Amino acid sequence: MVRQIFAAVLLAAMPVGLVAAAQEASAPERLALEGVAAIVNDQPISYSDVRQRARLLLLSLGGQQPSQEQIQQITGQALEQLIDERLQLEKAAEFEMEIAPEEINGAVDDMARQSGATGDQLKQQLLAAGVNPTSLEEQMRAEIAWSRVMSGLYGSRIRISDNQVEDQLNRVRSSLQQTQYRVSEIFLYAPDPETKDQALQASSSIIEQLNQGADFRIAAQRISSAPTSATGGDMGWITIGDLDPVLAQAVEDSAGPGIVGPLAVENGIYILNIASKREPAKLTTKVDLIRLQVTDGDEAVLTEAMEAISSCDDVQSVSNSKSNLRHADLTDINVDELGTEGKDLVLAADAGQPTEIFAAGSGLAVMYVCRREDGAEALPSRDDLKSRLKDQELSMISERELRDMRREATIIYR
Repeated sequence: MVRQIFAAVLLAAMPVGLVAAAQEASAPERLALEGVAAIVNDQPISYSDVRQRARLLLLSLGGQQPSQEQIQQITGQALEQLIDERLQLEKAAEFEMEIAPEEINGAVDDMARQSGATGDQLKQQLLAAGVNPTSLEEQMRAEIAWSRVMSGLYGSRIRISDNQVEDQLNRVRSSLQQTQYRVSEIFLYAPDPETKDQALQASSSIIEQLNQGADFRIAAQRISSAPTSATGGDMGWITIGDLDPVLAQAVEDSAGPGIVGPLAVENGIYILNIASKREPAKLTTKVDLIRLQVTDGDEAVLTEAMEAISSCDDVQSVSNSKSNLRHADLTDINVDELGTEGKDLVLAADAGQPTEIFAAGSGLAVMYVCRREDGAEALPSRDDLKSRLKDQELSMISERELRDMRREATIIYR
């Protein structure tokens, strides 16, 4: 059972001038010097740990020295992140999972490359800003371990059916006929009034950093609790109907591209970045065709050939059986390129079926419609969509698992 006992603002526990000394102190000495901010299943989190993480979160947004007010505002969010990491590492320990130092260094290097630096340079920047790089390394350790645990437990169990893919394709097709917005999100999970107040304070600091030029994508990766954090908060092109009513109204009311928020919903706070807007697309149909032609205009030969063809796979062999028959493959054709008459013929035929017979030069021909896809140029491939749906489902399972762990844990806020 989770016990939540809130007291004073965490930042006030230690003056900034003691940061360097705290970094060099052993864990027991640090806890004795500063006290404990929270206990997670008998594992302590010190005030120093919390402030170090708050500074790290703010520095990762834009590399600027955060003010004390900004650190204070984001302290609550930093503590919640540390609690999650303790639980994630505790779960990994059940499977005797160890993350090698090389893996952690690789993750730090990847993060540094986003700002054009090396991992060693990033660590030096953190030290210069009064942040122990261990805070970042522990964050990477938890992320790697949790991802591995969730993939191992659930990755092979997730099955995305053809019907799910088709339903999603239909939703994408429908959305193309509506006004769409390119939106990214940062979500601060806050299930009760007290944590929501903390999240609102944190969001003010985050928005201030974003308005000063901080990278929204990096902020989402480091701070957001939404499944989209792995992709920098990118929600893709969405319609108003895809959003919570509070978010939908804010997007509709926005004057144009930019940061929107903070937006309070039932279980947390959102910050949105509206990148652009596009009006309903003009849908185009693309097709794969096989044209079958009788070169001497003998309609009886063409009709006989059509009777022998049951699918597109039969066209080539039937064509090769007669010297006056020819076939040609036409792949990924925009129906608008066929001209008015050709377009009408193709659109009137079902997939897998031939068009009506038409004149072609000195002969006669039909076209077999082997594939037909409406709005094809704007749709993701089925394989990409299947992979995306699987990633989304695994992310949602991971979020649900973590929240269940929080409910079952003993968490004491000091």
